[in-house]
Amino acid sequence: MKLLRITEPGVIEAGDSEIPDLHHGEILLRLRYVGFCGSDLSTYLGKNPMVTYPRIPGHEISAEIEETGSGVPAGFTNGERVTVIPYTNCGTCSSCRNGRPNACQFNQTMGVQRDGAMQEYIAVPWEKVVKTGSLGWTETALVEPLTVGFHACARGRIKATDTVAVMGCGMIGAGAIIGAVSLGAQVIAIDIDDHKLGISRSLGASHVINSVNGDMHGELLSLTHDAGPDVIIEAAGNPVTYRSAVEEVAFSGRVVCIGYAAEEVAFATKLFVQKEMDILGSRNAEIDDFQAVISYLENEQFPLDKVITRTVDLPSAPGAIEKWAKEPGKVMKLLLKF
Repeated sequence: MKLLRITEPGVIEAGDSEIPDLHHGEILLRLRYVGFCGSDLSTYLGKNPMVTYPRIPGHEISAEIEETGSGVPAGFTNGERVTVIPYTNCGTCSSCRNGRPNACQFNQTMGVQRDGAMQEYIAVPWEKVVKTGSLGWTETALVEPLTVGFHACARGRIKATDTVAVMGCGMIGAGAIIGAVSLGAQVIAIDIDDHKLGISRSLGASHVINSVNGDMHGELLSLTHDAGPDVIIEAAGNPVTYRSAVEEVAFSGRVVCIGYAAEEVAFATKLFVQKEMDILGSRNAEIDDFQAVISYLENEQFPLDKVITRTVDLPSAPGAIEKWAKEPGKVMKLLLKF
Protein backbone atom coordinates (compact mmCIF):
# COMPACT_ATOMS: atom_id res chain seq x y z
CA MET A 1 0.00 0.00 0.00
CA LYS A 2 1.03 3.62 -0.55
CA LEU A 3 1.82 6.04 2.27
CA LEU A 4 3.31 9.42 3.08
CA ARG A 5 6.24 9.62 5.48
CA ILE A 6 8.29 12.42 7.05
CA THR A 7 11.74 10.85 7.29
CA GLU A 8 13.44 13.80 8.99
CA PRO A 9 12.77 17.52 9.41
CA GLY A 10 12.24 19.06 5.99
CA VAL A 11 12.02 15.73 4.16
CA ILE A 12 8.64 14.22 3.21
CA GLU A 13 8.13 11.51 0.62
CA ALA A 14 5.75 8.86 -0.67
CA GLY A 15 6.55 5.27 0.22
CA ASP A 16 5.22 1.72 0.35
CA SER A 17 4.33 -0.73 3.11
CA GLU A 18 2.31 -3.87 3.72
CA ILE A 19 -1.39 -3.68 4.58
CA PRO A 20 -1.54 -4.11 8.38
CA ASP A 21 -2.70 -7.38 9.90
CA LEU A 22 -5.84 -7.30 12.02
CA HIS A 23 -5.53 -8.12 15.70
CA HIS A 24 -8.27 -9.00 18.15
CA GLY A 25 -10.74 -6.14 18.55
CA GLU A 26 -9.47 -4.17 15.56
CA ILE A 27 -11.12 -2.83 12.41
CA LEU A 28 -9.28 -2.42 9.11
CA LEU A 29 -10.06 0.93 7.51
CA ARG A 30 -9.52 2.05 3.94
CA LEU A 31 -8.60 5.74 3.95
CA ARG A 32 -10.44 8.16 1.68
CA TYR A 33 -9.27 11.58 2.90
CA VAL A 34 -6.86 12.72 5.59
CA GLY A 35 -6.52 16.32 6.71
CA PHE A 36 -3.18 17.94 7.45
CA CYS A 37 -3.09 19.39 10.97
CA GLY A 38 -0.81 22.17 12.17
CA SER A 39 1.00 19.51 14.20
CA ASP A 40 1.87 17.74 10.94
CA LEU A 41 3.42 20.95 9.64
CA SER A 42 5.36 21.29 12.91
CA THR A 43 6.62 17.74 12.45
CA TYR A 44 7.77 18.56 8.93
CA LEU A 45 9.52 21.70 10.17
CA GLY A 46 11.19 19.85 13.07
CA LYS A 47 9.36 21.94 15.66
CA ASN A 48 7.29 19.23 17.32
CA PRO A 49 9.17 18.05 20.44
CA MET A 50 6.93 14.99 20.86
CA VAL A 51 7.83 13.46 17.47
CA THR A 52 10.52 10.95 16.56
CA TYR A 53 11.44 10.17 12.95
CA PRO A 54 10.55 8.64 10.59
CA ARG A 55 6.87 9.36 11.14
CA ILE A 56 3.71 8.82 9.08
CA PRO A 57 1.58 11.93 9.79
CA GLY A 58 -2.17 12.37 9.91
CA HIS A 59 -5.05 12.01 12.37
CA GLU A 60 -7.96 13.83 10.68
CA ILE A 61 -9.58 10.79 9.15
CA SER A 62 -12.23 9.97 6.58
CA ALA A 63 -12.37 6.23 5.91
CA GLU A 64 -14.58 3.26 5.21
CA ILE A 65 -14.67 -0.06 6.99
CA GLU A 66 -12.82 -2.68 4.98
CA GLU A 67 -12.82 -5.61 7.40
CA THR A 68 -13.59 -6.38 11.04
CA GLY A 69 -11.43 -8.63 13.18
CA SER A 70 -12.32 -11.08 15.92
CA GLY A 71 -13.78 -9.58 19.06
CA VAL A 72 -15.42 -6.63 17.29
CA PRO A 73 -19.07 -6.32 18.39
CA ALA A 74 -21.93 -6.39 15.92
CA GLY A 75 -22.92 -3.13 14.30
CA PHE A 76 -19.85 -2.38 12.19
CA THR A 77 -20.49 -3.03 8.51
CA ASN A 78 -18.06 -3.15 5.60
CA GLY A 79 -18.34 0.01 3.52
CA GLU A 80 -19.60 2.21 6.36
CA ARG A 81 -18.21 5.74 6.45
CA VAL A 82 -16.29 6.49 9.65
CA THR A 83 -13.79 8.72 11.35
CA VAL A 84 -11.44 7.86 14.21
CA ILE A 85 -10.75 9.19 17.70
CA PRO A 86 -6.98 9.37 17.20
CA TYR A 87 -5.86 9.45 20.84
CA THR A 88 -4.94 6.59 23.14
CA ASN A 89 -5.77 6.45 26.82
CA CYS A 90 -4.21 4.23 29.46
CA GLY A 91 -7.27 3.86 31.68
CA THR A 92 -5.29 4.15 34.92
CA CYS A 93 -3.83 7.69 35.16
CA SER A 94 -5.65 10.40 37.12
CA SER A 95 -7.30 11.86 34.00
CA CYS A 96 -8.63 8.49 32.91
CA ARG A 97 -9.84 7.69 36.43
CA ASN A 98 -11.63 11.05 36.51
CA GLY A 99 -13.51 10.27 33.29
CA ARG A 100 -11.40 12.53 31.07
CA PRO A 101 -9.50 10.12 28.80
CA ASN A 102 -8.89 12.90 26.25
CA ALA A 103 -6.32 14.31 28.69
CA CYS A 104 -4.63 10.96 29.42
CA GLN A 105 -1.19 11.49 30.91
CA PHE A 106 0.23 8.85 28.57
CA ASN A 107 -1.76 9.72 25.44
CA GLN A 108 -0.25 8.89 22.06
CA THR A 109 -1.85 10.76 19.18
CA MET A 110 -1.75 9.30 15.68
CA GLY A 111 0.84 11.05 13.55
CA VAL A 112 2.65 12.41 16.60
CA GLN A 113 3.87 9.84 19.12
CA ARG A 114 2.91 6.97 16.79
CA ASP A 115 2.36 6.54 13.06
CA GLY A 116 -0.73 8.21 11.63
CA ALA A 117 -3.30 7.79 8.91
CA MET A 118 -1.60 9.02 5.74
CA GLN A 119 -1.52 5.52 4.33
CA GLU A 120 -4.06 3.56 2.33
CA TYR A 121 -5.05 1.25 5.19
CA ILE A 122 -4.89 1.40 8.98
CA ALA A 123 -6.00 -0.99 11.72
CA VAL A 124 -7.56 0.62 14.81
CA PRO A 125 -9.37 -0.60 17.94
CA TRP A 126 -13.11 -0.69 17.37
CA GLU A 127 -13.69 1.58 20.37
CA LYS A 128 -11.98 4.42 18.50
CA VAL A 129 -14.12 4.13 15.35
CA VAL A 130 -16.94 6.68 15.02
CA LYS A 131 -19.64 6.32 12.37
CA THR A 132 -20.40 9.54 10.47
CA GLY A 133 -23.74 8.57 8.96
CA SER A 134 -24.78 10.69 6.01
CA LEU A 135 -21.70 12.93 5.94
CA GLY A 136 -19.68 13.05 2.74
CA TRP A 137 -16.06 11.94 2.54
CA THR A 138 -14.66 15.46 2.85
CA GLU A 139 -16.93 16.47 5.75
CA THR A 140 -15.89 13.32 7.58
CA ALA A 141 -12.24 14.39 7.39
CA LEU A 142 -13.16 17.69 9.08
CA VAL A 143 -14.87 16.15 12.10
CA GLU A 144 -11.81 15.66 14.31
CA PRO A 145 -10.25 19.13 13.90
CA LEU A 146 -13.61 20.77 14.62
CA THR A 147 -14.11 18.67 17.76
CA VAL A 148 -11.13 20.37 19.42
CA GLY A 149 -12.93 23.73 19.33
CA PHE A 150 -16.20 22.15 20.45
CA HIS A 151 -14.40 20.63 23.43
CA ALA A 152 -12.99 24.05 24.35
CA CYS A 153 -16.55 25.38 24.43
CA ALA A 154 -17.54 22.59 26.78
CA ARG A 155 -14.57 23.37 29.01
CA GLY A 156 -15.60 27.04 29.05
CA ARG A 157 -19.16 26.17 30.16
CA ILE A 158 -20.50 28.45 27.44
CA LYS A 159 -24.18 29.35 27.64
CA ALA A 160 -26.56 31.34 25.47
CA THR A 161 -26.16 34.54 27.49
CA ASP A 162 -22.37 34.64 27.02
CA THR A 163 -20.31 36.80 24.73
CA VAL A 164 -17.38 34.69 23.53
CA ALA A 165 -14.20 35.95 21.89
CA VAL A 166 -12.15 33.47 19.86
CA MET A 167 -8.52 34.51 19.38
CA GLY A 168 -7.08 32.72 16.36
CA CYS A 169 -9.45 31.73 13.57
CA GLY A 170 -7.72 28.83 11.89
CA MET A 171 -9.35 25.41 11.80
CA ILE A 172 -9.32 24.96 15.58
CA GLY A 173 -10.70 28.44 16.12
CA ALA A 174 -13.36 27.71 13.51
CA GLY A 175 -14.52 24.78 15.62
CA ALA A 176 -14.71 27.02 18.67
CA ILE A 177 -16.75 29.60 16.75
CA ILE A 178 -19.20 26.97 15.52
CA GLY A 179 -19.42 25.37 18.94
CA ALA A 180 -20.14 28.67 20.70
CA VAL A 181 -22.69 29.75 18.09
CA SER A 182 -24.40 26.36 18.39
CA LEU A 183 -24.82 27.03 22.11
CA GLY A 184 -26.50 30.36 21.37
CA ALA A 185 -23.63 32.63 22.39
CA GLN A 186 -22.65 35.84 20.63
CA VAL A 187 -19.21 35.30 19.12
CA ILE A 188 -16.45 37.80 18.37
CA ALA A 189 -13.73 36.44 16.06
CA ILE A 190 -10.23 37.90 16.41
CA ASP A 191 -7.37 37.30 14.00
CA ILE A 192 -4.72 39.14 11.97
CA ASP A 193 -5.94 37.72 8.64
CA ASP A 194 -8.98 39.26 6.95
CA HIS A 195 -9.61 36.13 4.88
CA LYS A 196 -9.96 33.99 8.00
CA LEU A 197 -12.15 36.66 9.57
CA GLY A 198 -14.41 36.50 6.51
CA ILE A 199 -14.73 32.75 6.97
CA SER A 200 -15.50 33.35 10.64
CA ARG A 201 -18.47 35.50 9.67
CA SER A 202 -19.79 32.74 7.44
CA LEU A 203 -19.50 30.36 10.43
CA GLY A 204 -21.75 32.58 12.52
CA ALA A 205 -19.46 35.11 14.25
CA SER A 206 -21.47 38.26 14.98
CA HIS A 207 -18.40 40.52 14.95
CA VAL A 208 -14.83 40.29 13.69
CA ILE A 209 -11.74 42.21 14.80
CA ASN A 210 -8.42 42.45 12.98
CA SER A 211 -6.10 42.86 15.95
CA VAL A 212 -3.34 44.38 13.80
CA ASN A 213 -5.38 46.94 11.87
CA GLY A 214 -7.98 47.71 14.53
CA ASP A 215 -8.25 48.68 18.21
CA MET A 216 -8.99 45.28 19.73
CA HIS A 217 -9.27 46.55 23.31
CA GLY A 218 -11.58 49.40 22.40
CA GLU A 219 -13.75 47.27 20.13
CA LEU A 220 -14.13 44.53 22.75
CA LEU A 221 -15.23 47.07 25.35
CA SER A 222 -17.66 48.65 22.89
CA LEU A 223 -19.19 45.29 22.01
CA THR A 224 -19.54 44.17 25.65
CA HIS A 225 -20.78 47.38 27.32
CA ASP A 226 -17.33 47.97 28.82
CA ALA A 227 -17.30 44.58 30.56
CA GLY A 228 -15.13 42.42 28.29
CA PRO A 229 -16.07 39.00 26.91
CA ASP A 230 -17.48 36.44 29.33
CA VAL A 231 -15.31 33.76 27.74
CA ILE A 232 -12.15 34.03 25.68
CA ILE A 233 -10.87 30.99 23.79
CA GLU A 234 -7.16 31.20 22.95
CA ALA A 235 -6.66 29.20 19.75
CA ALA A 236 -3.59 30.94 18.32
CA GLY A 237 -0.81 29.64 20.57
CA ASN A 238 0.93 33.01 20.77
CA PRO A 239 2.31 34.82 23.84
CA VAL A 240 0.55 38.00 22.72
CA THR A 241 -2.88 36.37 22.55
CA TYR A 242 -2.33 34.53 25.84
CA ARG A 243 -1.66 37.82 27.62
CA SER A 244 -4.50 39.54 25.79
CA ALA A 245 -6.95 36.84 26.84
CA VAL A 246 -6.15 37.42 30.51
CA GLU A 247 -6.28 41.19 30.12
CA GLU A 248 -9.48 41.39 28.08
CA VAL A 249 -11.73 38.78 29.70
CA ALA A 250 -14.50 40.07 31.94
CA PHE A 251 -14.34 39.98 35.72
CA SER A 252 -15.34 36.45 36.83
CA GLY A 253 -14.84 35.33 33.22
CA ARG A 254 -13.29 32.18 31.77
CA VAL A 255 -10.18 31.84 29.61
CA VAL A 256 -9.87 28.56 27.72
CA CYS A 257 -6.42 27.71 26.36
CA ILE A 258 -6.07 25.44 23.34
CA GLY A 259 -2.97 26.74 21.59
CA TYR A 260 0.60 25.82 22.51
CA ALA A 261 2.83 28.90 22.75
CA ALA A 262 6.36 28.18 21.54
CA GLU A 263 7.89 30.24 24.35
CA GLU A 264 7.18 31.03 27.97
CA VAL A 265 4.53 33.67 28.65
CA ALA A 266 4.76 36.28 31.42
CA PHE A 267 1.52 37.43 33.08
CA ALA A 268 0.46 40.17 35.46
CA THR A 269 -0.88 37.65 37.95
CA LYS A 270 -2.85 40.22 39.93
CA LEU A 271 -5.54 39.95 37.25
CA PHE A 272 -5.98 36.26 38.07
CA VAL A 273 -7.07 37.22 41.59
CA GLN A 274 -8.75 40.55 40.92
CA LYS A 275 -10.99 39.10 38.23
CA GLU A 276 -11.40 35.77 39.99
CA MET A 277 -11.15 34.31 36.51
CA ASP A 278 -11.11 30.66 35.56
CA ILE A 279 -8.12 29.65 33.42
CA LEU A 280 -8.83 26.32 31.76
CA GLY A 281 -6.75 24.07 29.58
CA SER A 282 -8.47 22.21 26.76
CA ARG A 283 -6.92 19.14 25.16
CA ASN A 284 -8.14 16.95 22.32
CA ALA A 285 -11.84 15.99 22.45
CA GLU A 286 -14.33 13.46 23.81
CA ILE A 287 -16.87 11.25 22.08
CA ASP A 288 -19.65 13.73 22.88
CA ASP A 289 -17.73 16.39 20.94
CA PHE A 290 -17.45 14.06 17.93
CA GLN A 291 -21.20 13.41 17.98
CA ALA A 292 -21.95 17.14 18.32
CA VAL A 293 -19.77 18.01 15.32
CA ILE A 294 -21.30 15.25 13.20
CA SER A 295 -24.78 16.53 14.03
CA TYR A 296 -23.72 20.07 13.10
CA LEU A 297 -22.22 19.00 9.77
CA GLU A 298 -25.31 16.97 8.91
CA ASN A 299 -27.22 20.27 8.71
CA GLU A 300 -25.16 21.11 5.60
CA GLN A 301 -24.46 24.68 6.72
CA PHE A 302 -20.69 24.38 6.75
CA PRO A 303 -18.93 26.38 3.97
CA LEU A 304 -16.68 23.64 2.60
CA ASP A 305 -15.60 25.71 -0.40
CA LYS A 306 -14.25 28.45 1.85
CA VAL A 307 -12.56 26.23 4.43
CA ILE A 308 -10.83 23.61 2.26
CA THR A 309 -7.89 25.41 0.72
CA ARG A 310 -6.66 22.57 -1.46
CA THR A 311 -7.05 18.83 -2.00
CA VAL A 312 -4.01 16.89 -3.21
CA ASP A 313 -3.17 13.33 -4.17
CA LEU A 314 -0.22 11.37 -2.78
CA PRO A 315 2.36 12.28 -5.48
CA SER A 316 1.69 16.01 -5.10
CA ALA A 317 1.45 16.03 -1.28
CA PRO A 318 5.18 16.66 -0.59
CA GLY A 319 5.15 19.75 -2.79
CA ALA A 320 1.97 20.99 -1.11
CA ILE A 321 3.57 20.68 2.34
CA GLU A 322 6.67 22.51 1.17
CA LYS A 323 4.49 25.34 -0.12
CA TRP A 324 2.46 25.40 3.08
CA ALA A 325 5.66 25.73 5.10
CA LYS A 326 6.60 28.83 3.10
CA GLU A 327 3.13 30.40 3.26
CA PRO A 328 1.42 29.05 6.40
CA GLY A 329 -1.05 31.91 6.64
CA LYS A 330 -2.60 31.09 3.28
CA VAL A 331 -3.81 27.62 4.22
CA MET A 332 -7.00 26.95 6.18
CA LYS A 333 -7.28 23.21 5.51
CA LEU A 334 -5.24 20.97 3.24
CA LEU A 335 -6.63 17.51 2.45
CA LEU A 336 -4.90 14.41 1.12
CA LYS A 337 -7.14 12.25 -1.07
CA PHE A 338 -6.50 8.53 -1.49
